[in-house]
This record gives sequence, C-alpha cells and structure tokens, in this order.
Amino acid sequence: MRNKLSTYFHRIFSERRLELLIEACGVSCIIFILAIFVFILKEAYPFLVSKFSFSEFFFSTEWHPASVVKIRYGTLALLTGTLFVTGLSMLMAVPLGLACAFYISEFCSPKMREFYKIVIEFLAAIPSVVWGFVAIMIVNPLLIKIFNIPVGLNILNASIILALMSLPLIISIGEDALRAVPETYREAAEAMGATRWEVATKVLVPAAKNGLMAAALLGVGRALGETMAVLMATGHAIQIPHSLFDPGRTLTATIAAELGESPKGGEHYQALFAIGLLLFLVSFTVNLTADYFIRGKKNV
Repeated sequence: MRNKLSTYFHRIFSERRLELLIEACGVSCIIFILAIFVFILKEAYPFLVSKFSFSEFFFSTEWHPASVVKIRYGTLALLTGTLFVTGLSMLMAVPLGLACAFYISEFCSPKMREFYKIVIEFLAAIPSVVWGFVAIMIVNPLLIKIFNIPVGLNILNASIILALMSLPLIISIGEDALRAVPETYREAAEAMGATRWEVATKVLVPAAKNGLMAAALLGVGRALGETMAVLMATGHAIQIPHSLFDPGRTLTATIAAELGESPKGGEHYQALFAIGLLLFLVSFTVNLTADYFIRGKKNV
C-alpha cells in the first residue's frame, strides 16, 4: 500500500513539474517577443518623436539617409518592392504548396509519404544565403536567356526564390491540417459511396480549410521576413517596380544592407529600427491572423 501511494504521489508531482516546465516555456516565449518589441521600439523611439513624418515615411519614394543636401526617409519604394515580391511569391507557392500537401496527405503510399517529408525537410534546412547563390548563379542566367532581358536580378527572380523557400512550411502545415481531420469523416463519406477523390475534395478540404488558410498565411509571414536571399536576388534598386523584370528592394534587405554602415544611435540607425518596427507589426498581424484561422474561428 505504501509503495502504491509513493508511486502515485511521485507520478502526480512529476506531471506537475512537467506542466510547470511547459508553462514556463510558453511564458518565456511571450517574454522574449515583448523584449524584442521593447528593444526595437526603444531604438526607434528618438526617430519617431523627432524626425518621423508619416507622409514622407509612407508616401515618399526617396530613401536618402546619407545625403549631404537633404536627408529623406521615404519607404514607399521599399514597401512596394516588399509587397511585389511577397505577393508574387505567394501566387506561386500557395497553390503549389497546398496541392503538394493534398497529394502527400491523401494519395501517397506510406513509404513515399515518408520520402517526400524527408525531401521537404531538406529544402527547409537550406540556408537563405545558399538560395541567394541559386538566384545569382542559376535563376539569373535562365531569366536572361528565356526573356531576353539584360539582367536577371529582379522582382521575378526574388519571387521564385521566395516561393521555393516558403514551400516547405506551407506543405508541412497544410499536410498536418489535412491529416488532423478525424478519420470518421473519411469513413462516413466512403460509407455513402463517395469515391476517394470526392472524399478528399468535398469532405477533407472543407473540413481542413482553416488549417490550409493558416498554412498560406504563415507562408506569407515567412516570405515577409526573408532577408539575405532577396538582398541577393532583387537587384537592390530603390525604385517602384513597374514590371516583373524591374529590380527593386525590400524592407528587410534595406535593414541588412545599411545597418552595419550606420553609426549606432544616429538618425539613420534609428530610421532602420523604425522599419524594423513596421516589419514586426506586419509579421505579428499576419501570424495573429493565421492563429485565428488555426483555432477555427470559434467565436464566429
């Protein structure tokens, strides 16, 4: 009896310690996010209260932080480049990624499913600088040859690379969403005489639509935050692109290229942190929206 009580209390307290550890991990994530936000806000605050102009920052295309004539901090061209690259990459990555997730989840044999998962994980493990080299050494000459353009470092090049980089995340989350649909849904549809394709398209996809939407939104967040690959692939020109073959520059690439050259605590340094604050808020909104869909819009 004493041994049973000892085992019982030991199990209870062990579970409680595990719960406390998990809670501590969850709370620490929130603390880290808040700390990052506070740090970015602290560095950007002097610029926001003294030099920030809403109309210039968001509606001017002139980004001249080191000008000796007139310093300008307009991010419209950078915002446009970011939206162009992200939007075009998602037009390529989301349909392809969800289609791959659909195939892997519902039509693959178990052995091939494991093989594809390994390949997808391998793609996710490739560093962004390697993707940048792919953009320069492979995609760049291909675009020049196919479209007969002088330079292949442009919006289209960066979008292709970002689409490839976002695919592993979209496929993994999309496949998890489809596999999470209760097996009873499949069994009920098959019992009513539905074919395998009808079960997949008319039962499973509608049931997993929130998870699939979350996969797409997280892919957007992944594309928004990419730095090195787009820095190497876009051509890095501060201008509003008017076609897919025009060079451009993104917000993240601007921070990566200029932060090391700006004096710490200076106006240029603070303006770059203001861009970082903008990116943080956009990424936070995208991830919050994805979480809203993952939870299945319970309050609707």
